[in-house]
Amino acid sequence: MRNLNINTVKAIAVIIAAFCMGVSGYLFWEHRNYKEPVVVSEYITEVKKLSDYSDVVKGTTNDCNVYIFDSGVEGGCMLIWGGTHAEEPAGVMAANLLVENLKVTQGKVILITRENNSGSTVSRVGEAYPRFYSYQTPWGTKTWRFGDRHANPLDSWPDPEVYIHYPSGQTLANVDIRNTNRNWPGKENGLLTERTNYAVTQLIKAEGVDMTLDFHEAELEYTVENTIVVHEKGQAVAAMVSMMLTSQTFDVPIGMEFSPTALHGLSHREVGDHTDAASYLVEVAEPMLDRIRGITDEELLMSGKDVFVIKAGERGLLYAPIDENGWPIDKRVARHVTTALTIMEVNNTVNPDQTILIENVPSYEEMMSNGLGIYYHNPLAVPADRVYYD
Repeated sequence: MRNLNINTVKAIAVIIAAFCMGVSGYLFWEHRNYKEPVVVSEYITEVKKLSDYSDVVKGTTNDCNVYIFDSGVEGGCMLIWGGTHAEEPAGVMAANLLVENLKVTQGKVILITRENNSGSTVSRVGEAYPRFYSYQTPWGTKTWRFGDRHANPLDSWPDPEVYIHYPSGQTLANVDIRNTNRNWPGKENGLLTERTNYAVTQLIKAEGVDMTLDFHEAELEYTVENTIVVHEKGQAVAAMVSMMLTSQTFDVPIGMEFSPTALHGLSHREVGDHTDAASYLVEVAEPMLDRIRGITDEELLMSGKDVFVIKAGERGLLYAPIDENGWPIDKRVARHVTTALTIMEVNNTVNPDQTILIENVPSYEEMMSNGLGIYYHNPLAVPADRVYYD
């Protein structure tokens, strides 16, 4: 009788374990395979794949969509991307908003909504991150994948004992081999993120890109916060953008930092060094990333409100202000979009031969008062040829 009871307990334990494995397996599968619909603007001219510029990413998770808006009128060319780090949603949402609304009347604008797709198919171990985040629109819920700072180990393995950046030879943390903002300008025969950046570098050269902009978010404990980090090629433009936005538009100032010449692998350094483009990177505050945060959930991610982070701010431990209003996603996306537009505007004056003129993108005030929902479009209400998946 005792053996029967033990066997029954074992059988129940096996069934429970199998059930848990099945559920978790499905959750992992769903996260990795979810596709984000993007309704491209009616003014788009072409959608390519990154592998059209280099086949080193062909067939990989990071063979992302490249959205091209070419006015056909001579002018400048700007490449903007989000999704370098999948735990920084404002960049993805800002790039997505531009893709769905933009009209270019002079010059060319190229957008990538997720530069490192692989990072959005995995979660950071031990952080209890949500798998997805959503925004309510007039037509329903729009959902994106949430992820990790680094590419999925399933797509890039093994990490080296020491990561040696190419071509500088600088040694970095081994896990940064999967961080797309530590291995610019890329490496043709490297691991996934090195090949991804190599392909984007080929895109920059092939399209004659004059400026690049890399959207990011950072914890309020981080010193480089609410800042444009810029290569020396773009310092005059960035300085004017910082002054204009701080004095006329943003309630929290946006600063300017020079790209360190001795720190390699970052987009704001290597793109400027290895291509003809001036390279910019912009940061905005995201309390979700702070180590002193409370419950790590979608509510915190989207509202940007956390009592522990606020307490840290009251004690002078942060590099960005925060109050009971937090740093909501509307504000973070609006800052990114507005910074991109202002860089174009100022560059038109500083470098008139690189003029880019755009229409149909909401202003900072419109995004803050209207919310973001009306600027994302229902994939079920448009022709199928306007819907792409990231």
